[in-house]
Amino acid sequence: MRGHRERSGALFSYVSIEERIPASHPLRRIRKLADQALDRLNPTFCELYASEGRPSVPPEQLLLASLLQAFYGIRSERLLLEQLHYNLLFRWFVGLSPDDPIWHPTTYGLRPTSSTPKTASGSSMTRSWALSGEADGRPGGQAAAQR
Repeated sequence: MRGHRERSGALFSYVSIEERIPASHPLRRIRKLADQALDRLNPTFCELYASEGRPSVPPEQLLLASLLQAFYGIRSERLLLEQLHYNLLFRWFVGLSPDDPIWHPTTYGLRPTSSTPKTASGSSMTRSWALSGEADGRPGGQAAAQR
């Protein structure tokens, strides 16, 4: 007997987003390395942002989203935000839960001057990552020493 196709999805999901990402997915290792580099940049972010006022989009999320944009060849920030809206892998990588709202597209228009200052840009994260020696899989500092 042929089953009937249900068109309405469940209202709630009881599977965590972490469980949906395969353990062997390459972005898991990249996220771990990026998180380590972002941890080293945290003092810089703390200096650059005011302690009072309206909260901004965390610069860590903007930088992780920029990495996704580069890795997957996404042509624009609007297309990136579209992917973040429905792609669970991208949401996981950036640190958004399935219920979290994504930021407004104009956030990227403001980025160079206020959201992510040049001193805390992705190049700083890349430099920090390379100096850790993890970029090419070699332990602590060997990659940087051989360049």
